[in-house]
Amino acid sequence: MQKRLSLLLCSPLLALAAMPAAADEPVDVVLVGGGIMSATLGTYLQELEPDWDIHLYERLDQVAQESSNAWNNAGSGHSAFMEMNYTPDASGRVEIERATNVTEQFEIARQFWAHQVDNGILGEPSSFIKSVPHIAVVWGDEDVNFLRERYDAMTQNPLYEGMEYSEDRAELAEWMPLVMAGREDDERPVAATRMQMGTEVNYGAQAREMIEALSRSDNFTLGLSSEIRDLTRNDDDTWQVTIVNLESGEETTVDARYVFIGAGGAALPLLQASGIPEAEAYAGFPVGGQFLYTTNPDVVSQHDVKAYGKAGEGSPPMSVPHLDLRYLDGEPALFFGPFATFSSKFLKEGSWTDLFGSMTLNNTWPMMEVGLDNFNLVSYLVGQVLMSDDDRFEALQEYYPTANSDDWDLWTAGQRVQIIKNDPERGGVLQFGTEVVTSQDGTMSALLGASPGASTAPSIMLNLLDRVFPTQVASDEWQSTLMDIIPSYGQKLAENPALLREVRAYTAQTLQLDEPMNLPSETVERSDVQEEADAASEPSQEADEPSEAEPSTTEEESITEA
Repeated sequence: MQKRLSLLLCSPLLALAAMPAAADEPVDVVLVGGGIMSATLGTYLQELEPDWDIHLYERLDQVAQESSNAWNNAGSGHSAFMEMNYTPDASGRVEIERATNVTEQFEIARQFWAHQVDNGILGEPSSFIKSVPHIAVVWGDEDVNFLRERYDAMTQNPLYEGMEYSEDRAELAEWMPLVMAGREDDERPVAATRMQMGTEVNYGAQAREMIEALSRSDNFTLGLSSEIRDLTRNDDDTWQVTIVNLESGEETTVDARYVFIGAGGAALPLLQASGIPEAEAYAGFPVGGQFLYTTNPDVVSQHDVKAYGKAGEGSPPMSVPHLDLRYLDGEPALFFGPFATFSSKFLKEGSWTDLFGSMTLNNTWPMMEVGLDNFNLVSYLVGQVLMSDDDRFEALQEYYPTANSDDWDLWTAGQRVQIIKNDPERGGVLQFGTEVVTSQDGTMSALLGASPGASTAPSIMLNLLDRVFPTQVASDEWQSTLMDIIPSYGQKLAENPALLREVRAYTAQTLQLDEPMNLPSETVERSDVQEEADAASEPSQEADEPSEAEPSTTEEESITEA
């Protein structure tokens, strides 16, 4: 623990904690919150518009210490390989559309990170990403049937090439020894899928490296210990941002043409403070999390995967139990959880008044509706809050039957704020995932919600650019730069298997990932990937005009073959 605290306090960004001076002219962009979202957006903008003035304000004395901090999140590269909640069983069949969307987004993230490594923005890849196989594991006839159907559906899509499935206990014991040990008397059938190209990602390290790189520009200003107290629209449609230095108490203002709120749980109150009508539709409900963790090398060395189960009845997707290999402070550890906690704080370092301060005439009734309509969820949260240490250890034993309680400690992770949206037809609706909210003119935007969040930050911020800067995105200059950053920009990799292979080979090499199936004998250069992307984006004669040698396939035949 002492090592962890010392590493968190030794950031070179502490030297930049002084309150920035107020600008005479409006700055181009103000980023609120020093986490992975603001870092990602700022990195995009600095490459797209290097002359723009960008200010970033963080209320803590270091960046990436809330949800982006590695100790406050699951650290998974959420690519839908193991997250069974992304493939719901609806109408008697497994649906994979949401999974493929998440996988496509994570492929964008890999390309974005590889580009930053190439450009020296991100340093040694092992400091923020490592290969860790992703496993989905289930017990019991019903869940085994579901997983088998999920595997059959997903492996028809090229995104999931290489996925393995097994019900053989001996093979499963090789995949995940701790999970299978001590199950000799358990007669329930067990099954798992494995994707060797899964990843463990340290989003805090990424955010710190990107913000440090941003700070090397004369056009970037970082304010630490700087809390945003108010957001007011000026007559010229710029925004006056009021900032208080929490160390000195000094209050300053800065005008900005665009404001992005990437402040985690604090995003909703700040969005409400802006007064934009779009904010009136939203409320938030905070849910915290705890994990059991061990650093015992004898235990950690026996589990080199991330093993995800299924969420319990009535529980939210973020509650999916998982036993994960993690790399924290450079050292391997195992985490199990999460266990839900309740606090009215919207941030781990927030205020007990956060929830009540966010309640308005517009969102209080929708919040009550969600509580009435989601009794199972309420019961789940109450049960989680009332769990004892013995209860948590018993939950661990479901995934690690021979666990020793002396090896495990309890850690309180970060706060998440689930979105509650007032739908005109359905009333209050609890929404999982993330959502970007923008003002009508695009000058004010915020990110609300939780998982998969950080994993798909590059994709989320790419979509935000479309909404906030549509004219610039449509320009030749931005198009060219975006295609350089994301070689598959504007394309679906699932529909271009050749491009998918090139992109995965390039990102695996650049990010130094242990993915044998993606690593060809020769080096894959970015130019090779771009050529493949250009070829994939050009309609071929064969696609438009059937050749004489091979008759065209009718729509009915395509459906039958699929």
